Amino acid sequence: MLRIGIVDDHKLFRKSLALLITTFDGVSVVIEAKNGKEFIDTLEETPIDLVLLDIQMPEMDGYETCKVLHELYPNIKILIVSQLTTRESIHKIMDLGAHGYFTKNSDPDQLEFAIKSLNDKGFYFGMELGEVLREAILWEKKTTKKPLDSSVSLSKRELEIIVMASKELSSAEIADKLCINIRTVETHRKRIMEKTKAKNFIGVVLFALKHQYIALDDL
Repeated sequence: MLRIGIVDDHKLFRKSLALLITTFDGVSVVIEAKNGKEFIDTLEETPIDLVLLDIQMPEMDGYETCKVLHELYPNIKILIVSQLTTRESIHKIMDLGAHGYFTKNSDPDQLEFAIKSLNDKGFYFGMELGEVLREAILWEKKTTKKPLDSSVSLSKRELEIIVMASKELSSAEIADKLCINIRTVETHRKRIMEKTKAKNFIGVVLFALKHQYIALDDL
């Protein structure tokens, strides 16, 4: 059973989201919190696998919560569920270690797929995320004054794995397509994250896109 937490300051939305999630197979909502502080305090006694996290909240917002989770509970997957879709906010929350982004105006039927994809494959790279990633990457290239880091070398095989993973293929599916062992795929994924200093595999994809190792059209 996948244990879910929901963190959102709007009670009606939080309760409605919990009711929706209870209709999904193999999923249970075990924490509901109105802000990051209440959520982090609850985590000490109630462990979870995945959290649906809003960004704009009083007392402790999604940015700060995401940072704390990455430091103290790195195994918890983070799916941002927010109506905030500015380039700056998307880039910032992904840089802090979120594993996926789901906009509040998305189709509710897509949420089950997003949750299970994030849990099974480590991140959710949906259509709406692809669009905001494009915006965020273009924005960063225009605003940053730092030169691109060319010291990271990614092999052809590593680039193949990045592209396949971004297309929602699991490690087992990647191993099958490349005719290699699944443990070899996992070793590659770990090494790629170490090379790029990414917090998760969405960070790897962002790195590869920003540094032009791959293009959005490849995904």
